Amino acid sequence: MNSDFTLAIHSLTLLALQPDRMSTSEYIAESAGVHPVRIRKVLSLLKKHGFIKSKEGTGGGFIFALELSEVSLWDIYKITSEGALQPKCPESNEQCIVGANMQSVLFTIFLGAENHLGEYLKEYTIKEVVSLINQKQ
Repeated sequence: MNSDFTLAIHSLTLLALQPDRMSTSEYIAESAGVHPVRIRKVLSLLKKHGFIKSKEGTGGGFIFALELSEVSLWDIYKITSEGALQPKCPESNEQCIVGANMQSVLFTIFLGAENHLGEYLKEYTIKEVVSLINQKQ
């Protein structure tokens, strides 16, 4: 997984906790502890996929666009990190049985791992993340 995944979940959770208020990228970035430009990249991706809406200008910002229970962590993973588990193999000796086959064998194994991860992440929605955050208070 990459940091876009965690930043997307962070952003969506923060927006979910403020359903009646627009939040700026600066506010979200401060909460996440990253530069606003970094958050804007993630917010742009979330907006492109319909998870959030935005309004420009004074009083503008970002707001959650869907029901919290409609967005699973797998949905977020697919737009931010899909394929991230694929192993990075160096150029191997194609004359060696191991070197010639290692990349395809590992790809198959890690594709299976990603499928299992997907099944697990489908069990969690932003609604559950919000609930877990609220339990910590």
